[in-house]
Amino acid sequence: MKIKRQKQAKKNISFYKYNFNFREPFQILIDGTFCQAALKNKIQIKEQLPKYLMGEVQLCTTNCALTELQTLGKQLYGAKIILQKFQVRKCPHFKNPVPASECLLSMLGETNSHHYFVATQDHTVTTGLKNIPGVPLLYIILNTIVLDKPSQASLDHVQAVQLGELVSPAQQQSIRSLKEEQGIGQKDGERRGKKRKRKQSNPNPLSCLKKKKKKGVPTPPLKKTEQGEKRKRSRHKKRKMEGGDTMSAPAVAST
Repeated sequence: MKIKRQKQAKKNISFYKYNFNFREPFQILIDGTFCQAALKNKIQIKEQLPKYLMGEVQLCTTNCALTELQTLGKQLYGAKIILQKFQVRKCPHFKNPVPASECLLSMLGETNSHHYFVATQDHTVTTGLKNIPGVPLLYIILNTIVLDKPSQASLDHVQAVQLGELVSPAQQQSIRSLKEEQGIGQKDGERRGKKRKRKQSNPNPLSCLKKKKKKGVPTPPLKKTEQGEKRKRSRHKKRKMEGGDTMSAPAVAST
């Protein structure tokens, strides 16, 4: 029976993870009725809830739930001691407390945007939760903690998303992140005020090279002859040698 209950809880948790973007640590809103039932059935909430949900949890409550237990007196003193150990989340009724059932429903709103689990034995709260899609309900029965199956409102919401009539919370989150990256959701003034930072680029390696000297020596300009100056011509005279052979004499320059 315990293994079957654990498998059913795993299936329900996967439903909320996939369709409503629930992530660890799971936030669990607890009221005084759940603490009283746990005390009566000798259930250690801090130890058993993480094991049952197979993940990290954050146990929390509201100021209205604590105030309600204080007004009820000594009958629920043990439940009040247990509830005081959990985190207290801010609610809009800090100055004027309301009944815990009304406060828990107001914390969820219409869509449970903060992804709360709700742990309660209050029939008023459980009835109101069935009208809000994406709210996992925990309660105690036969000395065990049970995660209720998804409500009809949650099933209808998932079906509408699959048909394309609605956008799932996961898709909404991805759309928001894309808008933030592109700056679409910002105001014109904010977009204009921000300047893009230029990336520091390395200098061109070719511009860092030293200039090479040109090889070769420039040819000197030709000398021009002055006007009236005649070019010198060389004449070769032939001299007769003994034996009849002729011999060329060295050239004599003529002016």
